[in-house]
Amino acid sequence: MAVVSATPDDAPRTGTTARVPARRAARRPVDPGPPAIAAARVLVQALAALGVRDVVLAPGSRSAPLAYALADAARPEEDRPAGAPAVRLHVRVDERDAAFLALGLCRASAHPPRHGEPAPAGPRPVAVVTTSGTAAANLHPAVLEAHHAGLPLLLLTADRPHELRGTGANQTTEQVGMFGGAVRLAVDVPAPDGRTGEDRDLRRLASRAVATALGARTGDPGPVHLDLAYRDPLVPDEAPWPPASEAGLTQVATRHAPAEAAEPATGTVPTVTVRTEGGRRVRRGSGAVPTVVVAGDGAGPTARRLAEANGWPLLAEPSSGARQGPHAIGAYRLLLDDDRLGGRVGRVVVLGRPTLSRQVQRLLARPDVEVVVVAPRGVDWPDAARNASQVLLEPPPRMRQGRIGAPEGWLDDWQVADAAAQEALAGLLDTPEDARRSRSGPRVSGPALARAVARASAPDDVLVVGASSPVRDLDLVARWDTAPLVLANRGLAGIDGTVATATGVALGLPHRRVRAYLGDLTFLHDVGGLLRGPAEPRVDLQIVVANDDGGSVFTTLEHGEPERAETFERVFGTPHGVDVAALCAAYGVRHTRVVDTDGLLPALAAPGTGVGVVEVRVDRTQRRALGERVAVEVAAAVDKALTAGP
Repeated sequence: MAVVSATPDDAPRTGTTARVPARRAARRPVDPGPPAIAAARVLVQALAALGVRDVVLAPGSRSAPLAYALADAARPEEDRPAGAPAVRLHVRVDERDAAFLALGLCRASAHPPRHGEPAPAGPRPVAVVTTSGTAAANLHPAVLEAHHAGLPLLLLTADRPHELRGTGANQTTEQVGMFGGAVRLAVDVPAPDGRTGEDRDLRRLASRAVATALGARTGDPGPVHLDLAYRDPLVPDEAPWPPASEAGLTQVATRHAPAEAAEPATGTVPTVTVRTEGGRRVRRGSGAVPTVVVAGDGAGPTARRLAEANGWPLLAEPSSGARQGPHAIGAYRLLLDDDRLGGRVGRVVVLGRPTLSRQVQRLLARPDVEVVVVAPRGVDWPDAARNASQVLLEPPPRMRQGRIGAPEGWLDDWQVADAAAQEALAGLLDTPEDARRSRSGPRVSGPALARAVARASAPDDVLVVGASSPVRDLDLVARWDTAPLVLANRGLAGIDGTVATATGVALGLPHRRVRAYLGDLTFLHDVGGLLRGPAEPRVDLQIVVANDDGGSVFTTLEHGEPERAETFERVFGTPHGVDVAALCAAYGVRHTRVVDTDGLLPALAAPGTGVGVVEVRVDRTQRRALGERVAVEVAAAVDKALTAGP
């Protein structure tokens, strides 16, 4: 992360003030008005010219120059002042939600408006504007997510001018560098004063900021921070907008990955020597090594193509963009513990960022497994186990062309086992052994809800999934011939801002049905994301809340073991007892409560218009027992299927 100070291209070499000749000054255009207002208008013009279409604004006084400029730019074409570009403006009162709304818009921009249409080249930059002080600090969670997810978020934080810093001035802190290494570039922009060349410098700065956020020269996109100092006056006068100009705008060529990743002269996947747990040395090579493709978050369709070309099982997380087709193994994390399947794996090809399964991480850490990582962008690559033998920019030709292959029957065994596992799962979820019933039907379990959400999500739909239990339940049960677009904040896998992110996705993809599926703690953590002012664009979004009155994901971990029960409920389970219906009523949001499986599908099938919350009461007390029973019964079913043979 570079922290720089913006300085004029044409500043005088001495410390004296440059004088403008009287005759030259007489020919200058109409007075542009207060320097802060003029500079904000030029910056908005430049960002729009560089491809910024959406800006999210949180209210404040020091950021007023940008707020006035954006309000003008957001007017209908017939009312927009001459010189003002067209920009879609979104206003939110909470800076954290504003940032995650921008992040959702950014995610949406990387996908086609309608299913089946050509995909954009990548996400567009989206800007978020705040005032000074804690307002800027509230952007930090979204900045971290954008950093790890590689999303081009532009952070425009207003600040006091330099002479007021360190003086105890109100709402003034050290904002420059406050995001540390989480931003690709941080610029301390001095307060404008109307000097000659200032507009040109701002356009150059905007060009550098957008190019850096997009990773144009580095292949490493991510957030960029412009800390913009403004002096009074902060309100416009009668001065018109400056004419749009390209002076200072820079065209930055984009760095493309090499056409082919480096390979040995033989054109094969290289052999590597590894040590097994027994100490003997095993040579893995280009022969028919039992291989699987692990597709983590953001892997994309390449993962599916590689699996199908070579006859490999595809172990794809829901947000990978690859979980569909005959090679996708739904219950993969349960099958990895079987010696005839996971135990035989000799090579793993990793795309995207796998984060959901401990079984996958154990596989990637095994010393007898060759790990090939395909990471086309960014400085880092996924290798939490520090076991990768190769890191490639793209799959080598032999792999793309399906000339590596797999042992006879390798894929068949995985598919037979997965079919048996899915049948065993269906039996458990449809007729739970100890289901407590409501008046109309059995209570809903987390996996049963995830299965219903998956079935209700058509190929044209968009599904935004929250962290913790929902995404893991979906990972266990989702089966799609053609998957919906599944998005998740897996950069840091936090629960922050999920409602706002889903709202941004829905605003960015208005022609697709968007559904968010998240837990109650995730929903409550970002309930402010429901707040939308009456002047803001309407959004169509169904939010499915798995309400188990706490954090059920911890019951499946070591913290949920029976001997820790005395401590668990207060510090891990964290029950809250919130009346979700009353909360939705306070925000003016439609609410539906589902308490049994009979009411689940009808509620999901008719999302309606606007924002609606479907609260599904989920039983948390049986979560650990159900997980243990699933593991036992799936193992038995798989053993029977594999033992039976063809």
